Amino acid sequence: MPARAVRGMSAPPEVVFNTATDPDRASAWLPEPLRGDGSPAAEINGEELRARWSGDADWSAEIKVDPADSGGARIQLDLADGSDGADPDQLADEALVNLVREVADNLQAG
Repeated sequence: MPARAVRGMSAPPEVVFNTATDPDRASAWLPEPLRGDGSPAAEINGEELRARWSGDADWSAEIKVDPADSGGARIQLDLADGSDGADPDQLADEALVNLVREVADNLQAG
C-alpha cells in the first residue's frame, strides 16, 4: 500500500502544481528513484490538479493539489516504493517538506 502524506500551503494551487511538475525542480523534492523521470503525466480537471511519476524498481508517486481556504493549497502525495528497504512514509513526508521549500523558493524568485 502506498504511503500518503498531506500538507497545506499558503501558496496558490497553480503555483504549487507548476513547481511540483517542473522537471528542473523535480530533482530537489522527488525521492531519488523518481528523479530524472522527465515530465510527469499531468491531469487537470477543473480545480483538481494531479500528476504521476513512474521510476526505477516499481517506484511511483502521485500528487494531487486542491484549493484550500484563503487561496492556499492542499497537497496530497501518494508514494509507492520498490521495496528497497526505504521507509515510504518517511520519504513521502520528506518529499513534501522539500516541495514546500521549492515552492517558497519559486515564489521568492518570481
